[in-house]
Amino acid sequence: MTWLITGGAGYIGAHVVRAMTEAGEQAVVYDDLSTGIAERVPDGVPLVIGSTLDGELLGRVLTEHSVTGVVHLAAKKQVGESVDLPLHYYRENVEGLRVLLEAVTAAGVPSFVFSSSAAVYGMPDVHLVTEETPCAPMSPYGETKLAGEWLVRATGRATGLSTASLRYFNVAGAASPELADVGVFNLIPMVFEKLTEEAPPRIFGDDYPTPDGTCIRDYIHVVDLAEAHVAVARALQASPGRDLTLNIGRGEGVSVREMIDRINAVTGHHRPPTVTPRRPGDPARVVASADRITAELGWKARHDVQDMITSAWDGWVRQYPGAARD
Repeated sequence: MTWLITGGAGYIGAHVVRAMTEAGEQAVVYDDLSTGIAERVPDGVPLVIGSTLDGELLGRVLTEHSVTGVVHLAAKKQVGESVDLPLHYYRENVEGLRVLLEAVTAAGVPSFVFSSSAAVYGMPDVHLVTEETPCAPMSPYGETKLAGEWLVRATGRATGLSTASLRYFNVAGAASPELADVGVFNLIPMVFEKLTEEAPPRIFGDDYPTPDGTCIRDYIHVVDLAEAHVAVARALQASPGRDLTLNIGRGEGVSVREMIDRINAVTGHHRPPTVTPRRPGDPARVVASADRITAELGWKARHDVQDMITSAWDGWVRQYPGAARD
């Protein structure tokens, strides 16, 4: 199998590329490098620089590389930014997906894995979110991911394309320091940045209906997430016409305040956080049930929160050596 991995030069995408190639699959990376880093792409893996809105280029790439499956990770993904720029998010995330699916079906590619998000659930009033929990996204970003799932599923029904929509929870950690998340958009690198600046980490709201008043999230190690992609890709290959919707998480909630305490302990920094107003679109608690993917594919997360923080910190210190404590 040859897999086209859109967004394959990004943080998550680079890990998926590594996991795919280590599993013996061929990979081709397609990335506009707006946030991706070309150096993350392994030697021997082709890198095509382009937008998912460029249907002509996509068609050529799919044909020239004899692509037999697509993992679509390329997307805009910042919740707060999506509130300010909804048209941009719908164009990139929904129209870009439509153009890609058009190219995929025209080329006769049989398998398609879509990077979705726990943001599709919104603020579910349940202890653990299952794939049957009603979806009610609270941000344009979440809306584009839910619309993307609908589009992928409808295309599969109409064309026979094997599809999977993977609802990621909060991704963290790194397989190796050079693949660490260098964007300051997610909680762990946001805390790292403040500690490096010798400033207090920020908590966006401490008046949520949770035990310590801060948001609770389910964190998944990026290595586990990448291995889940390999399991899903092989399941689609083995069962043509399959349609999967799967949570990718650990089923363990960690509050923002607890996560900051753990980060302080791992890094040797001991700066208490400061509380700022809530961000728009942040639900109080979202924690996954990952029972379905375990039952159907045998996948289960292997890494804990400590692994995530430690590996992420190793990558951060590689980039910012002054952040380390003696």
